[in-house]
Amino acid sequence: MSNAAITRSMRLHLGLAVLMAPSLAAWAGGDDTQFGGQCAEGLAEGQHVMTDCSVSWTASDGKRYCFKNADSKAMFLKDPAANLERARTFFAAENIESTEQAMQNFDSSDAETVVKKQIESTLAANGGLYPLEDPLTGESLKLAFDGVDFTRTIDGYGFFPDVKFHDPGSADKKYLIDYWVVPEKGSLGIRETRIYKAPQQVDGRWEAVTRQPVPWWWIPASEHPGHVAQKRSWEVMSAVEDEALRQSLRNNGVFKLRDQVTGKDLALKFVDTHQPVRQLDANGHYFACTDFRAVGTSDQIYDIDFWLTEKDGKMVVEKTLVHKVPERKDGQWIQVPHYSFKDFGSSHVVP
Repeated sequence: MSNAAITRSMRLHLGLAVLMAPSLAAWAGGDDTQFGGQCAEGLAEGQHVMTDCSVSWTASDGKRYCFKNADSKAMFLKDPAANLERARTFFAAENIESTEQAMQNFDSSDAETVVKKQIESTLAANGGLYPLEDPLTGESLKLAFDGVDFTRTIDGYGFFPDVKFHDPGSADKKYLIDYWVVPEKGSLGIRETRIYKAPQQVDGRWEAVTRQPVPWWWIPASEHPGHVAQKRSWEVMSAVEDEALRQSLRNNGVFKLRDQVTGKDLALKFVDTHQPVRQLDANGHYFACTDFRAVGTSDQIYDIDFWLTEKDGKMVVEKTLVHKVPERKDGQWIQVPHYSFKDFGSSHVVP
């Protein structure tokens, strides 16, 4: 498969559900802030320049434009109408760029800036603590922010800052939270937030333990993997999670699905994607299992299968089926399957 085909296949669409943080446009000054807080003069010159919007100009229509510094603002205001048209043209052209191409306009420090600004804004609005729902248990966490640990970059997929938090009641109870940051429409935004490590008691002490399964972005062996014809499992998992989160966005963070066996309408919250990913030998279709938690519960977990195929170089979700449902037996919730993968013929694990 060509690089262009792979690039097309991994084009990401930003969508912010309950577990997803506000976009750069939100933290840079509110809904009236234009261009996601980028420097308007920089865009007019064909460049992406991130700002904190401390220098700005409000047009007669009430829209606010940010600038890197006072000199950039003065240059822009020499001919605001013409400069605004150039900025809009350049910004619109960026909309059709793939993630891989758009990433060339940013680096890991830009991604960290986006995450830090979102965290700082959230802390200010919540008494200095960072609220986060644990997708696995449904617990509402309130965490103290310690700082960005490091940021990984995966070419064509985005940036992944790893951020340190702790329980304000116990400094030993540490969390590592991953943020998936991707470019779209000329600016960076937070695609997903995931708990990577959470505190557990080990030999009488609190240790930050990696949750299983790990997010798909920890699977690649290198920062910039080469393009190959065969899909890797993490590429399929990325497409699955993108679809799950976009569907959740349409319903205020709730993934809605009708059980194909019982006809019951389900309201679910995404937890994670399983390994391994498999591919059917007969027709080449992929399928991946995911965990979703029933809204309003802490331990009712559904196993939902996503079925995908590759069309024109893009991984496309063709159908979504309820694989296993939670049933109460002997005082515990267990998963009972609707079907077996053997029903669909032979398959093999995608590496």
